[in-house]
Amino acid sequence: MGSRASDRANAEDLGAVVSAVLTGSRLLVAITARSLAAVQDRVTLPQFRMLVVLSAHGETKLVTMADLLNVNSSTAMRMADRLVNAGLIVREVNPHNRREVLMRLTSEGRRIVDEVTGRRREEIAAIVSRMTPEQCQALISAMTAFNQAGGEPPANLPYPLGWPDQ
Repeated sequence: MGSRASDRANAEDLGAVVSAVLTGSRLLVAITARSLAAVQDRVTLPQFRMLVVLSAHGETKLVTMADLLNVNSSTAMRMADRLVNAGLIVREVNPHNRREVLMRLTSEGRRIVDEVTGRRREEIAAIVSRMTPEQCQALISAMTAFNQAGGEPPANLPYPLGWPDQ
């Protein structure tokens, strides 16, 4: 009988975790939408994701980009076409393998990533500043574990330690 109670408790714990993550994801999606509002006439959310991946990975092959975005190559190609036309990325033939196309951010693409990320960072910092130090430490541990389990690399932080206002 103890095993059923333990299974039920584990299922309830899992349900509570999933509920908390879903609620947090709603908040983060709202922050993302607000941070993209100023550039929504230039890029969609999926296109912005491509820009962020290029920002994190540097020059990238189209096939690798499709894998990183979890889309097929033709979808990645269409996204890249739009970003090239918008002047946000450059595509060039790989000089070491003429069958490959490499993509990289333009300075304008980098500016958009930095601008949107900066707005998102400011809004998240405002929310986190209302938490206790203990809650912040718990959040760091939980989000680090969640991000690692999901295979998401850490964000590049412009502030070495502490908060921007310190």
